[in-house]
Amino acid sequence: MARCGVCFRHCEIKEGQTGFCGVRSCRDGIIVTVNYGKVTSMALDPIEKKPLNRFHPGSWILSIGSYGCNLRCPFCQNDEISWSERAYRFEKEAEECTPEEIAETAAFYRKRGNIGVAFTYNEPLIGYEFVRDTAKLVHDMGMLNVLVSNGTAELSVLEEISPYIDAMNIDLKGIRDSYYTDVLGGSLDMVKGFIERAVQICHVELTTLIVPGENDTEEEMREISSYIAGLKDENGDMIGRDIPLHISRFFPRFHMTDRSATDVKLIYRLAEVAREKLNYVYEGNVP
Repeated sequence: MARCGVCFRHCEIKEGQTGFCGVRSCRDGIIVTVNYGKVTSMALDPIEKKPLNRFHPGSWILSIGSYGCNLRCPFCQNDEISWSERAYRFEKEAEECTPEEIAETAAFYRKRGNIGVAFTYNEPLIGYEFVRDTAKLVHDMGMLNVLVSNGTAELSVLEEISPYIDAMNIDLKGIRDSYYTDVLGGSLDMVKGFIERAVQICHVELTTLIVPGENDTEEEMREISSYIAGLKDENGDMIGRDIPLHISRFFPRFHMTDRSATDVKLIYRLAEVAREKLNYVYEGNVP
């Protein structure tokens, strides 16, 4: 048995078994990731789809994903590769790619405007070793790396990959502990700590999905935007007002079909509320 150190769960994993995320496993008494190099998704995406609106706008990025996740969001848009039982078949079925192959593919697509690699679709940090190894090679080729994450990871994991990551979009799904623990199966404190360090390392944009009945009030948006506005750089200077926030519309799916899609007018109203504190606010998934 060994203890995993990636997120707040600190799973104690028996030999040959996997932890909560489905990919970190105990092999010969040490924790390894069984999704290393297992690619379930790959696409050349606009950078704005990550979403990153203030990092090389108008460019394209090679997006790759694996499988597994350390949260349990009931509205997950990528449940087949993230946390449903179906996801775990990918240990045997997913295409295997080496870091070298990913970096070479990214370089091949330079002629189509590709600037690098985005680690996305599932939660990349549960397999941070592959992110680290691949991102280093991408940097060696003079290209850039993007991380799209739920931010549920120890700072030691962030420091491991930070030399090679140029931009991140991090989910700040809400600002209430109960929402994270009871609905998402996560830790707000861990996400906040991750964000507070990440903004000192690279370009960061944040995303909040507005779920009706959960985090859809003006009061909560004021709390979220106030928190962001108070973020500081390594010198203690306030930088939060210039951190972009994407406010996105919820659509019913997966295990959360008991409510309607977020009202479009509400998204625009909450964006206006956020602009009381923040300089760059973007509405997502709206007409």
